[in-house]
Parts: sequence; C-alpha cells; structure tokens
Amino acid sequence: MSTQYTIGLDYGTNSVRALVVNVANGAEVATAVWGYEHGTAGVVLSRDPNLARQHPADYLKGAEITIRQALATAKKAIKGFNSSQVIGIGVDTTGSTPLPVDKCGQPLAFQKKFAVNPAAMAWLWKDHTGIAEAAEITALAKKLRPQYLAKCGGTYSSEWFFSKILKCLRAAPDVFNAAYSWIELSDFVPAALTDTLHPAKFIAGICAAGHKAMYSASWGGYPDKAFLRKLDPKLGALRDRLPKRVLAVDSAVGVLTAEWARRTGLVAGIPVTVGAFDAHTGAIGAGVKPGTLVKIIGTSTCDISVRVNTARLADIPGVCGIVDGSVVPGHFGIEAGQSAVGDIFNWWVDYIQPGGKKSLSHQQLDEQALKLQPGESGLLALDWNNGNRTVLVDQQLTGVLVGQTLYTTPAEVYRALIEATAYGALTIINRYEEYGVKITEVVNCGGIAEKSPLVMQTYADITGRPMKISRSAQTCALGSAIAAAVVAGAHEDFATAQKKMTGLKPKVYKPNRKAHAVYKGLYALYKQLHDAFGTKQWNGNLYGVMKKLIEIRSKVRK
Repeated sequence: MSTQYTIGLDYGTNSVRALVVNVANGAEVATAVWGYEHGTAGVVLSRDPNLARQHPADYLKGAEITIRQALATAKKAIKGFNSSQVIGIGVDTTGSTPLPVDKCGQPLAFQKKFAVNPAAMAWLWKDHTGIAEAAEITALAKKLRPQYLAKCGGTYSSEWFFSKILKCLRAAPDVFNAAYSWIELSDFVPAALTDTLHPAKFIAGICAAGHKAMYSASWGGYPDKAFLRKLDPKLGALRDRLPKRVLAVDSAVGVLTAEWARRTGLVAGIPVTVGAFDAHTGAIGAGVKPGTLVKIIGTSTCDISVRVNTARLADIPGVCGIVDGSVVPGHFGIEAGQSAVGDIFNWWVDYIQPGGKKSLSHQQLDEQALKLQPGESGLLALDWNNGNRTVLVDQQLTGVLVGQTLYTTPAEVYRALIEATAYGALTIINRYEEYGVKITEVVNCGGIAEKSPLVMQTYADITGRPMKISRSAQTCALGSAIAAAVVAGAHEDFATAQKKMTGLKPKVYKPNRKAHAVYKGLYALYKQLHDAFGTKQWNGNLYGVMKKLIEIRSKVRK
C-alpha cells in the first residue's frame, strides 16, 4: 500500500497555510503559505481602532494557491509522490470570524454592490466594534437566560458571533437586511470546497457554534428566538435561518468537488472535515489529553484543555466556553486565552522602537533581558494592551506599567512585558484548577515557544511548571490534518491518530526554584493590580505596590 497523506488548511490572521502530512507518523512533508491580498497585511482597517475585517475572496484564492504549491513541494521532496495519495482535507481558521451570506450561501462581498463595503466582509476575530452589543447581550442573558452565559464563562464577548451581527444590524442595516444568514469562516471554507454552502446542504461546526454563538443541544441549539427578539426583532427572525446541522471535527461536511480538484490538483471525492478554530486543532496537533494545557502562543494566546464528558464538570467563570466535542470527541473542550501576547512584544519592538533609529530587535532584547534576574528591574506590568479575554472578559481594559524610573532600560521593560503575559497565563491555570480541572503538564506551540528561551523559561519560573514544546511548528495545521486522517479512515480514533502523528521536543524548560520564589511575591502584586483595575468588587489600597517593587529590586540586586 502506498503512503497516505492528508492536508491541513490553517487560516490565520494574515495568511493561510497548507500542510501535507504523512498519516502514518505525522511527518510534515511540505508546506506553503500565502498572504491575503486585501487590506493591510490581510486585514481591512479603518479609523476605528476596533474594526478589523477580511475579504472572503482571499480565503478561496489562498486555498487554491497554497494547496497547489504544497503539492508541488511534496513532489520535489518525496520520490514518487502523487496527489492521489492525499486522502482528506481538514480546515481550521480564526474565530469568531462570521460573514454575511445570501440565500445561496455566497458571501455578500462577492456582489458588486458590496465588494468594498467592510460590513459585508468577514468580521475578523479581533474586531471589537460590538463592545456595547456584547454588554447588552450579557445583561439580557443574566436576566433571562443565565444558562447561556454559564457555559461561556459568564460574559459574552465582543469578539463573538452575535455581538458582531447585532453591531452590523445597527451600524450597517443595508448589509444586515441583504444577508440571508451569517456563517463562520471555519464553516465557510469546508462548505466552499464541497459545494455545500447552500443552506439546504450546509453543516456548521460545534467548535464555533458552541464557543462563540451560545449553541448547545441542551437548550435546542442556538439561543431561542424570543431571547434574540428581545435584542432586536430582526435578530429573532434570523434565528430561523441559522445552520440547522451542527457537527464535530470527526465528521465530514462532504467531499472535494471536481471543480476544486481541478483548481488544486487533488483528486475529487476525498472527504473534507467539519471546520474548527485554529487553537482547537492546535491542541489536537500538540497531543492534548485530560490534564494537559495546550498554549498556542502567537499574537494572542488560546489555552485549551479537555475533560472526559462522562465526569461532571463545573461551570468556570471567565473562560471562553465549555463545549462537548469542540476539540476531540468524548471530551469537553475548555477554552481560555489572552487577547495579546506576541502583539505586546511587537508593540514595544516595532512601534515604540526602543533605541531610536537603531531600534533593538527581539533577539537583541532577548539577549539583554536574559541577563536580568527576576525582580531586578523593579517593574510590573499588566498584559491588557488589547483587553482581557480571560478571566475578566473585558475588552475595555488597557495595559499598565508600574515602577519605571529615569534609569529603566528597554530590556527591562521588554522583560516586564513578558513577565506580565506569564502572570496572565498563571491566572488562567489557577482559574482552571479552582474549578476542578487539574493541569499536570503544559505544552506550548507557536513561533514564540519555538524561538524564545527567555519566554519559555520565564513562563516556567512564574507558573512553577515545566514548559514543554510541541514537536510540530505548525500544530494548528497538523491538528486539521489529523482530523482529516480520522475522517478518511486512516486511524480509528483521535487518541490513536495523536499517538502516531504528534510528539514533543526533547527540550523542557524546568522552573528555577529561586526565581519562582521571587515571582511568587511579584505575582501577589500583579494580582493586586489585576483585581484593582479589573474588578468592581476589589476594595483595597495600592499604596504599598511601588514600595514592595523597590524592596524586591533592592534585595535581588544585593
């Protein structure tokens, strides 16, 4: 029998990647990346800093280009490789990234009249224009349907499905009125590849529906019409036109059409899996299992854990959802995350440009910051430069830096920003464990985890846990390829597929006991700032924070 392969299509914020994977051992034999054409680095922006959209034409062109390029690379790399050996495709995307579609399921942005209208495009995950609408949805659900909020952490986010649709209804009624329905990017791509975009054929993924659209079988699917009507009668009417079938990634939405086979060079008839979010397939690609926390670290982070669905699981305030089957079948998927991590480091290096014309690079700052001891700088920061996703779920929070003096260096600030993201990571772990989800290992993936020993060692020292690194540099795409391997029948289940196709790097960052002891004191100060600025309930005095930072600094420097 010839070697079999699957393809993982991974749609990120700025580009799409196609990864060709050997289903027998997870070997990544070829990859291709294409940057979206529209907007700035693929994102359509405006003077409103909360607006972030994408043109759906980029998604289809990206699939065609990257699959063709990846297959060509595989053919050069592997003797005798043939595209007929590819047995399935899996798809993951950013989210919540909904887009308005017509009666045939086609994006409104494909129509001439809406081609350049940002409201008719895909509303990217980091679009926060619906902050007021999110607060309104949260308030109404607390009053009428508290069960809706219980499974999504207690607060509905401006990053999510209904906040964006309700914002469109109010800010761009012409687009809302022209739309027959709204679908997630993670559902759009698989449907386009299989010609199942028409509502009669369409299948949505439980990952997007459950985590971002308050979907649950326990209350009949999406929020009921009466609830949505309270927000706006037109939103209530939309309820009847939302997807009727919602499945997990162990199912196929259909098979690759002859047209898409021609466009990509693949064989028609291979299965295309139900779509999911990148972080969730990234967890699959990193080998997630009960007790494991997978941190997908990029511009932001998503933290994913799973728990078997036969055991009782308490609702966890502040998380981004608890959804049965959203990661792997038979398990609750639990999602949390931070709204900015790599973005914060990039802000300091690329936007502030410490060092002036001879701006210091990430590598230079890493090297300088590694020479610093925990607490030596006297600095403490909050990691909220793009709001707080977990556990406060508040996009109107901003960053804080305390303790700077006339002698503070760029490297000291850089290290303080990294430490802030690690404190945020520890806050998430503590919240998981507070509600009975024990974290026994942390597996990191993404470019920062791969390239920055400073970040990984800081995370280990602050959390007090070893930091492991996924073997794959492309865990999201790999996870999608694993899902495709299961759906295509190459492996009997996800546990078997993960055992064969995933792994960890030999390097493990272990906590330094002395550093951890210093960081315990600094984390207590972080929590004071966290609760003071982030909660209404906090009642205290911040007078001692600066004094304590100086005390820690003096002790370390001695």
